[in-house]
Amino acid sequence: MINFEFYSPTRVFFGRDQHKRIGEIIKGYGFKKVLLHYGGGSIKKTGLYDEVVKALNDSGIDFVELGGAQPNPILGLVKKGIEICKKENVELVLAVGGGSAIDSGKVIAVGAAHDCDPWLFSSKKKVPERALPVGTILTLSATGSETSSSAVITNEELKLKRGFNSDFNRPLFS
Repeated sequence: MINFEFYSPTRVFFGRDQHKRIGEIIKGYGFKKVLLHYGGGSIKKTGLYDEVVKALNDSGIDFVELGGAQPNPILGLVKKGIEICKKENVELVLAVGGGSAIDSGKVIAVGAAHDCDPWLFSSKKKVPERALPVGTILTLSATGSETSSSAVITNEELKLKRGFNSDFNRPLFS
């Protein structure tokens, strides 16, 4: 056997219908307002969106939404999410989807806690000092983004895709 060390401070809720507990989980952390961030609509087609919204409403968790995450998540949508978080006093970013929704949610969370262009983190010109917490509901297990400290974003104006690692990117729970 090869020796290794494993570190994952992300709390993982695993099993059937765990997503239906999302309101209770968020309430347990004491958050009252979240940004519900998701992709292009598959969560609506499958009914997951309705179940998440019901769980949030049943637990008295206020939320605002930002859909539209796409493969190779874009900086423009991240900036829109940051603006929403600041304007609405969001306390937690809840990313529902695959790696792209989660990665853009992570960058939104970091950007919402700073007063600078979030691209500075991906271009390694600035190191984040804090972030809003991130929670995830994973719909596609492939990228590992649900427990990792990495996030990848695409600057559509510069046509560059970059990532950055930070413990501030690591989700609080998945």
